[in-house]
Amino acid sequence: MKESILFTPGKIGPLTIRNRTIRAAAFESMCPGNAPSDMLYNYHRSVAAGGIGMTTLAYAAVDRSGLSFERQLWMRPEIIPALRNITDAIHAEGAAASIQLGHCGNMSHKSICGCLPISASGGFNLYSPTFVRGMKKPEIKEMAKMFGKAVVLAREAGMDAVEIHAGHGYLISQFLSPYTNHRKDEYGGSLENRMRFMKMCLDEVMKAAGPDMAVLVKMNMRDGCKKGMDIDESLQVARTLQDECGAHALILSGGLVSCTPMYVMRGTMPIRTMTYYMDKLWLALGVRLAGRWMIPSVPFEEAYFLEDAKRFRETLSLPLVYVGGLVSRNKIEEVLNEGFEFVSMARALVNDPAFVNKLKTGEKSRCDCGHSNYCIARMYTLEMACHKQMHGLPSCVRKEIEKLAYK
Repeated sequence: MKESILFTPGKIGPLTIRNRTIRAAAFESMCPGNAPSDMLYNYHRSVAAGGIGMTTLAYAAVDRSGLSFERQLWMRPEIIPALRNITDAIHAEGAAASIQLGHCGNMSHKSICGCLPISASGGFNLYSPTFVRGMKKPEIKEMAKMFGKAVVLAREAGMDAVEIHAGHGYLISQFLSPYTNHRKDEYGGSLENRMRFMKMCLDEVMKAAGPDMAVLVKMNMRDGCKKGMDIDESLQVARTLQDECGAHALILSGGLVSCTPMYVMRGTMPIRTMTYYMDKLWLALGVRLAGRWMIPSVPFEEAYFLEDAKRFRETLSLPLVYVGGLVSRNKIEEVLNEGFEFVSMARALVNDPAFVNKLKTGEKSRCDCGHSNYCIARMYTLEMACHKQMHGLPSCVRKEIEKLAYK
């Protein structure tokens, strides 16, 4: 039997982490005022204490125009001391600290991002819902620089690594995908043109990261929708990130939040639960009426991205981080045995921040997450939390979650 590498140190560029586990950059919704909170501090400290190799603060916008949630991080000098407190706590527990940097593009509202949402191309995004403005060429160059500036701030905050979000239909992905990029200039059309903005961002990021910060990139293997990017083009994107951009590792995911949201997470979105927590009546009513149509279910299975990810493993030489549906030791070991250097988890660590330590001691071989997606439905309004840690849930929510659990 092959000896497990799960609890051995692993390298990502200049960074060595204590084992092969990473807390995935799942949005916590713990940043009221777009700034770190005690809740964010306590959560990431608990995950670090629970044995994770590296924990990733999620979805920090590189500019106010990149905010899609009211409780989302916005990288700016004023929040650096609070971020530094978090990285100090993570390091004190023996884990490495990373932060995901990105821009939501068309997934926002003027009330949140302070402007008409921007994207590769103009139009209307039904999933926000909002009209969208295509970016002008000078704005594209300036936005790439904002990614570099955000990395500088991450360094000041004590981060060991940054994760650049180039997937899931956010801004870099909106340029990459023919589903959202309808430009006729040098930023649209051919894949080479559609990669131009990504390469500009990574150029700024790598310069700012220097020789001692690790740079990971989250990217789509498939957009999961008609007219979206598929695996053949995505393999070319991955080779470009490796050979031309110099990324230290790739995180392989899939799906567009503006078209195929459950392709990213799998399972069924608990619509009744989502609308229960919404404070805008008009939005809750719209989601109740159209939610099942707008957010169709995609069956959950453990390691649901593995077969696609293996094609990237065959082609690439840089470290690869597997993410998607890991809830048991058996599947984690299967992924590592396929040649992936790291495994990334989110829902398992919302369910139990100490899951990694419990795997190590043998106390658990599987987490208690039933992938009912309560944590995600709640996240759109309040902080991400597992229903198994909540008390006094209303009966309408409890019944829906029980119906969807383990489906």
